[in-house]
Amino acid sequence: MIVPEAPKEFRIDRALPPGRHPILRVFPGLGELPTAARLEPDPDQRGRLFRETEIALVENDVWMYVSPWEIPSTARGRWNPVLSPGTDCIVVGLDHLRESPALTLFMDIFHELRHLLQRHAGAQLFTNTSYVRRPTELEAYRFVIEEARAFGVPDEFLRDYLRVDWIDDAEYAELLRAMSVSAV
Repeated sequence: MIVPEAPKEFRIDRALPPGRHPILRVFPGLGELPTAARLEPDPDQRGRLFRETEIALVENDVWMYVSPWEIPSTARGRWNPVLSPGTDCIVVGLDHLRESPALTLFMDIFHELRHLLQRHAGAQLFTNTSYVRRPTELEAYRFVIEEARAFGVPDEFLRDYLRVDWIDDAEYAELLRAMSVSAV
């Protein structure tokens, strides 16, 4: 499969060392992209989001997630997340940052930013609800899939994007249906 390009204005500093960095150091200009304005239409709130959000680059995590403020009950014994009590932090695996296609990183960072906005609005991100039925996940996936489709990303790529390690085949099929992505 040929991986479609991310928007040409999307930039990534793939050479940063492990540690915490301002989001705009890792993704320069991210807050100025049209997708950022659709994510948070209020310019003051959008500016605050991009000023206050950090990225924790880590060697031992492979994907991207919002850092919980405390260990979620669903994580006990299965997942050891990076915590950031009271701050907005998105954890990014170094290999993911350095090796994943730009489009995947574009979709992932906006997916996680949607989660931060959900948390700001009082939503619980880590619940016992099935991953593919969690309203927060469905909303975040819907947002990035709509964005990707707006610049012509085909279902073939979206199918691959939605195939995550922590769901089984039946859940994957359910997620495809929920996102209106064709199974073939």
